[in-house]
Amino acid sequence: MAGKAAAPGTAVLLVTANVGSLFDDPENLQKNWLREFYQVVHTHKPHFMALHCQEFGGKNYEASMSHVDKFVKELLSSDAMKEYNRARVYLDENYKSQEHFTALGSFYFLHESLKNIYQFDFKAKKYRKVAGKEIYSDTLESTPMLEKEKFPQDYFPECKWSRKGFIRTRWCIADCAFDLVNIHLFHDASNLVAWETSPSVYSGIRHKALGYVLDRIIDQRFEKVSYFVFGDFNFRLDSKSVVETLCTKATMQTVRAADTNEVVKLIFRESDNDRKVMLQLEKKLFDYFNQEVFRDNNGTAGSAPSRCKADCRGHTLGASCTSGRVRWRLRVTVLSTGSMTLTQPISFRDPRVCEGRRWCCGVGRKPPCLRVGRQDLRLRSEVGD
Repeated sequence: MAGKAAAPGTAVLLVTANVGSLFDDPENLQKNWLREFYQVVHTHKPHFMALHCQEFGGKNYEASMSHVDKFVKELLSSDAMKEYNRARVYLDENYKSQEHFTALGSFYFLHESLKNIYQFDFKAKKYRKVAGKEIYSDTLESTPMLEKEKFPQDYFPECKWSRKGFIRTRWCIADCAFDLVNIHLFHDASNLVAWETSPSVYSGIRHKALGYVLDRIIDQRFEKVSYFVFGDFNFRLDSKSVVETLCTKATMQTVRAADTNEVVKLIFRESDNDRKVMLQLEKKLFDYFNQEVFRDNNGTAGSAPSRCKADCRGHTLGASCTSGRVRWRLRVTVLSTGSMTLTQPISFRDPRVCEGRRWCCGVGRKPPCLRVGRQDLRLRSEVGD
């Protein structure tokens, strides 16, 4: 989309968070999480803010419905958000439809000082001016202001009821158009499987799913614009390389189930030192004897190559959060600047630091953030074809 520069100093804040565990203990975890989120808003003071949530409503959505309503109401009515007089909320609440349910939640907040912002209607193929606060839920498939898809079941046949998929919206600020895509890719279902090959079979599954999304974004149905894809990519460090790095001189013991002969556990022992156990690996367990390796110097001593670049097909990556185990989860932003220009390179405060370090916000639920569009990182549209 050809156009002039966006308003100088327009601040855009992109936030992503897997919030599944917030609904397990809403009285404590949600309170802490929202406190940190409001602090982020206060610190960065964005004009346009996107919050992409995955596993919204937790593992048991039906039991969490009341907590979901309270969470949304709090976000929209909080004093910390009073300057955001326009909002769009898209919640996939159709948990009874296994073929469509993604448990994704996308929130967009517009500051009162921001003028002339439009959202794209994918059905009518035209932009509509954004006014007021609106919430959409249940069957998002019929909502023309977004595109939502769940990945085909054969992408991850190991999981009988996967909720992985994406939601796409398109926005225009001062003739600068861009897509925002909330995504949740497949996880590593088993450490025992993940470490067998490099890259792992799960890396291939994520690569295929991400390719599916990127192909949908750039197909011929709509005009091509710049896009930001941010959510829970579930990218992991390369498990085989991690194990080899941590257990260079260890010997491996294989434990099998008595009835099926299936491998259920791997034990890595030191060759000397009384054959001390260094690492125990099970389907859902990665127990390394020296946890300080994952804490000292942000875990660089225990790091090993990830497969993020291969997974992302050459797109720009910005890793914004890791945790201290081999099943490290990365929230990654895939960027295609297209006709948009970031006037300076993207810079995270720390590639291994995310908001919410002071409080317990749930396991892996601290929200990483990417800020674009301030005076030093202005988001604009170039005049072109």
